[in-house]
Amino acid sequence: MRDLDGRVALVTGAGRNIGRAIALALAEAGASVIVNARNAKADAQAVADEVTAAGGQALVHMADVGDEGAVAAMAAAAAQRFGRLDILVNNAAVRDVTPIDGIDYARWRQVTGTILDGAFLCVKACLPALRASGQAAIVNIGGMSGHTGAAGRPHVIAAKLGLVGLTRALAHDLAADGITVNCVVPGLIETNRTGASSAKSAHHRETLLGHRGRPEDVAAAVRFLCGPEARYVTGQEWHVNGGAYLG
Repeated sequence: MRDLDGRVALVTGAGRNIGRAIALALAEAGASVIVNARNAKADAQAVADEVTAAGGQALVHMADVGDEGAVAAMAAAAAQRFGRLDILVNNAAVRDVTPIDGIDYARWRQVTGTILDGAFLCVKACLPALRASGQAAIVNIGGMSGHTGAAGRPHVIAAKLGLVGLTRALAHDLAADGITVNCVVPGLIETNRTGASSAKSAHHRETLLGHRGRPEDVAAAVRFLCGPEARYVTGQEWHVNGGAYLG
């Protein structure tokens, strides 16, 4: 179903894993996609190439979502290229495992600045275009550890749970503009990660369904929330975790 034909979506952190799957799912539904990444330009370009190879339209825009000026430039580039913006998916994150004793304030600000401040800055920069859409949707990507807790991740968890509060508040503020705001919360998802962050999921219990999810499972939830059949859904958390956490 190409129920997003004619719409334009900005997906942050879209070069890999869940962000990539979301960008491809929205493009498959007919949306033109701005593929954002901070450093992995080759990955972002590969996602855009997949979109265009399938007949869609995509724009790569490299930007640190924690940088207000860079976010404003990204919103302007989207408007210049496509003339509108209907969907914002705040997926960009820093995944880090560090006990509280090892987190200095600079690291705390880097992580929370990307996850939570980045979502705020993207909403602020994109709001005029989203208001003009008449059918806009904002989807924030949370994290199951924000609800269960986990060792060595106080900065990540604080920011991810902050996204839930931001979602609820924005749902109130933006309802009159016809903008829905929801939060999709992935659980145990098979992704390609390296370093300490790849080991964090080992501390969680496994799923009721007996297997971990795919990035495409998360993307399917996002796609629905951005589409015409979800216009009566706002201010909600949608857990996609196979029963690992029952909220």
